[in-house]
Amino acid sequence: MAITQSVCNSFKSEVLKALHNFSSSSGDTFKIALYTSDASLGPSTTVYTTTGEVSSSGTNYTAGGKTLTNVEPTESGGVGFADFSDVSWSSASFTARGALIYNSTNSNKAVAVLDFGIDRVASSSTFTIEFPTADSDNAIVRVK
Repeated sequence: MAITQSVCNSFKSEVLKALHNFSSSSGDTFKIALYTSDASLGPSTTVYTTTGEVSSSGTNYTAGGKTLTNVEPTESGGVGFADFSDVSWSSASFTARGALIYNSTNSNKAVAVLDFGIDRVASSSTFTIEFPTADSDNAIVRVK
């Protein structure tokens, strides 16, 4: 199995069909689920899946992951971008290799796959995903 970091191919056309609303005040609900190295996620991922998800082997992790807080989309230098606030699991004990951001408002449609590069282990500690700076060069979702 493999996790390949990417914006999901299906998301690219869905965003042009106005199927994803990133507005912080009235937008869709986006979630992030964590996965073990047993998962197979990448550009062809179209929806959230429980296959390979941390939930079956973790402490203080719930299937489906956590709800993300949207950072209001904006534009700078000809680049539109959206981002999320960092998310944490406290008192966690699990191993995660990657994550899937998905739109739980819209049929759990996949947005992006994150590959941590190696297994990340939390042992009765806080597991945090830090999103990049919300700007035109670094935001997690950018349209050029």
